[in-house]
Amino acid sequence: MKPINQDSYYALERTAFWRTLRFRFALWVALLLLVVLAVFSVFVYTNLKHSLLKAVDDSLRLTASQASTTANIQNGQINFSESLPEGSSVTDLQERGLTIRILSPAGNQLEGFGPFSDLPVSAESLAAAAAHQSIFFTLNEPGESDPVRFYSVPIIENNALVGIVQVVQSLGDVEDTLDRLLTALLLSAPLLVGVAGLGGYFLAARALAPVDQMTRTARRISAEDLSARFNLPVTNDEVGRLASTFDNMLRRLDDAFRRERQFTADASHELRTPLTAMQAIISVVRQERRTPQDYEQALDDLAEETDRLRSLTEDLLNLARGDSNKPLEFEEVDITTLLFDLSDSLRTLAEDKGLRLTTNISERITITGDSDSLIRLFANLLDNAIKFTSKGGIMLSAHRAIDNMLEVSITDSGDGIPAEDLPYIFDRFYRVEKSRAARGTGLGLAIVANIAEAHGGSIEVSSTVGQGTTFHVRLPISSRSLSL
Repeated sequence: MKPINQDSYYALERTAFWRTLRFRFALWVALLLLVVLAVFSVFVYTNLKHSLLKAVDDSLRLTASQASTTANIQNGQINFSESLPEGSSVTDLQERGLTIRILSPAGNQLEGFGPFSDLPVSAESLAAAAAHQSIFFTLNEPGESDPVRFYSVPIIENNALVGIVQVVQSLGDVEDTLDRLLTALLLSAPLLVGVAGLGGYFLAARALAPVDQMTRTARRISAEDLSARFNLPVTNDEVGRLASTFDNMLRRLDDAFRRERQFTADASHELRTPLTAMQAIISVVRQERRTPQDYEQALDDLAEETDRLRSLTEDLLNLARGDSNKPLEFEEVDITTLLFDLSDSLRTLAEDKGLRLTTNISERITITGDSDSLIRLFANLLDNAIKFTSKGGIMLSAHRAIDNMLEVSITDSGDGIPAEDLPYIFDRFYRVEKSRAARGTGLGLAIVANIAEAHGGSIEVSSTVGQGTTFHVRLPISSRSLSL
């Protein structure tokens, strides 16, 4: 598939606007607000309609009740003027939009006034009056633009129906109020949804601006250049923590790549040295016929360089095994016996240089670890102590610390290590200037540090020039974690 260059990528970004997170966030905000407004509008509309209708019904009920209780009934006749509610006049009731009419039990209108006095009498109201019951009902006349609300009350005399009082009022004001409310809701809802969508888009753009910056920075990062950092303002929010985490990750990757490149360069240099020496020896020997003694010397030199190359290759393999996190084979290791055996094996080498190798090892110390790796660790430290000590002696001590850790110290009386070199002696291929003349690959201490870390322990060094050096190794008595 043909790769997309940066310009094409930006063009694709612009055409896929609806795919952006900020657009989707704004859309979801708008939809959520639309749902909330719809529910709120239905609630407000329904509640207001109920309240307005209840107010109309209360007014009708009150007027009808007053009219029915003040009615003057004589010989089955009702005096209309005396049936008006107390304190009310015809004019007052008309101004309030009310219609009052008095019906006979058969439904014939006896008295009435108001704009709706001529409306037909419903059978429903007559049936309710015959049952001595009051009733509300709404009439939608084909010729009327607004519905009309009725309240019908029977007039009872000596347990007999003598008449019916009906109070009527138009629901036009109620309908007008509800229509205005509905219009306001229908006009304001889309406007609010649009404003919310724009506001959501703006807020999302502001919130995601650091993410865009992180994206642009990430595009500039490659394996050849890991120096770019997001460097966002320090904030304790999700984006700030994400940026800080990525910066820390990039810093670690940059360090790892830098060490890897340095390791590759150093390994190439170290491998080239014995190979170049071997090639030179062979070239010189082949220039002319040599004596048997010359050939033997050349073979000895080649054997020495081959041994150096083998040692370097083994060290590189050990480091590669450590970098691959290959699990170690842990078992119970008698560290007391291991250290005594190592000191006995290397004591002859120390005595050949006129050095004293003394031990101070506690009895019966057992730890969980890989015995081969532990032998390599302490053998490297003892070999270095003997190699770089010209007079005096070496002390090997081991004991159990109060925090259930094994502490091993190897102290020599050599020339010491300069303070400026101490922070780097565990780096791969690093060698102190005075030790460069000695045989070695510069990988021994790096391997030692890897083994200590793989056992969940640590190694430290203290040294004074002209007085000697001490390596302190701390290992947990029970190591379980661990890989090399």
